[in-house]
Amino acid sequence: MSGDIIDGKAFAERLRQRVAEAVPQFVETEARAPGLAVVIVGEDPASHVYVRSKGKATVAAGMASFEHRLPDTTSQEELIALVEQLNLDDAVDGILVQLPLPAGIDDKAVIEAIDPAKDVDGFHVANAGRLAVGEEGLVPCTPLGCLMLLKDRLGDLSGLEAVVVGRSNIVGKPMAQLLLQQNCTVTIAHSRTRDLPGVVRRADIVVAAVGRPEMIRGDWLKPGATVIDVGINRIAGEGDRTRLVGDVDFESARQVAGGITPVPGGVGPMTIAVLLRNTLVAACARAGIAPPAGL
Repeated sequence: MSGDIIDGKAFAERLRQRVAEAVPQFVETEARAPGLAVVIVGEDPASHVYVRSKGKATVAAGMASFEHRLPDTTSQEELIALVEQLNLDDAVDGILVQLPLPAGIDDKAVIEAIDPAKDVDGFHVANAGRLAVGEEGLVPCTPLGCLMLLKDRLGDLSGLEAVVVGRSNIVGKPMAQLLLQQNCTVTIAHSRTRDLPGVVRRADIVVAAVGRPEMIRGDWLKPGATVIDVGINRIAGEGDRTRLVGDVDFESARQVAGGITPVPGGVGPMTIAVLLRNTLVAACARAGIAPPAGL
């Protein structure tokens, strides 16, 4: 028996639609559209693809898109000066600096320069702290998207055992905090975990965010577990081609899991949809109005 495929693409499309339907009310109240500024430094091809996708999605949702493309000769001081300028710009509700940044620029210093109220990536230490203590703040897009998929599939998560494989500040740690808030029993596992398959096998929910292609196999899973695969890894395919795979061995895992996200088409589309949601939520917070219900 194969587990259900959790269609992140379809869910993301519905979320984008809900955001687009809520934007006109904001425009009517504030006499302007919510604005997202995206800053990209250098010529990383994958980053440019992401930035184009974000820009198109922002405009499609009825929001204002501001793109700042800087050469790889840009200094850290020049980048932070631009961020500080965007902090003061009332047309901008969200600021996203596309990572990775070129060598010589400290990611952490740039992120810390972003106004936490405009930090739609949720990476600023102030927003990480709010999440850790259960206060309202902007939450990283990918973990929040994963939580939305889990709640859509399982409903109440209270009491379920969850294992997050990976401890990054971008996915692993915030994912664990979000699951704790849903009253899950949460384990964060990583490369130093003893008997990793045994730990994963306990879980009703497995979130794989470790960055190693097809590491988690079907015989690691508890029958019926829900598997959210955050990994995006490019590996050799047929001939000269490459193919995208997750951190989970999809074919073997699908034979055991109750539900599983595919790669591509699972978590990936959720990230941009949640970015749009975060931008609207940030715009509402800055305007002193309640965010639309259902976001």
